[in-house]
Amino acid sequence: MDKTVLGSDDIARSLKRLAYEIVEKNSGLDEIVLLGIPTRGVQLAERLATFLQEVAQTPIPVGALDITLYRDDLARQPIRVPKPTVMPEGGIDGKTVVLVDDVLFSGRTIRAALDAINDHGRPKGVQLAVLVDRGHRELPIRADYVGKNLPTSRNEQVLVQLKELDGNDAVVISGTNDTNNTGEEN
Repeated sequence: MDKTVLGSDDIARSLKRLAYEIVEKNSGLDEIVLLGIPTRGVQLAERLATFLQEVAQTPIPVGALDITLYRDDLARQPIRVPKPTVMPEGGIDGKTVVLVDDVLFSGRTIRAALDAINDHGRPKGVQLAVLVDRGHRELPIRADYVGKNLPTSRNEQVLVQLKELDGNDAVVISGTNDTNNTGEEN
């Protein structure tokens, strides 16, 4: 049975709160760069940048960081087509990079993202913003900014739907192992 735990308004409210937290923690946004992790992390990074721009009245550089070839489970997973990596103008050297993803689960996607960042520059620091933290970490990785903590069992799926890709905004907990519309890649 599926249970919707966040709707469109909840997602928007969470992202707006995350924007304020990012501004507060970084004492401004002068050196901030957002990098979304495909697929849904890119759309969330773009939305988060919009809220940050409203707060700080300054444009926020946004890019996309594909981690496909850095994953440690390529041999066990279905074939994945890499998405483009797009670095913001000015790059990431000396900047504070905020990685943006939809679901934090085992931490393996974020570990791969940290490896990928090293191939694109040397940031001053890296922070992590996620819409949902569902627990079950396998690596010592923690998000700096969390929209919603959702304790789940391992056999449940957290499905993030975004209007840009799925036609509507929702976060759904599903008891099945259906992997459609899931943002969690580990």
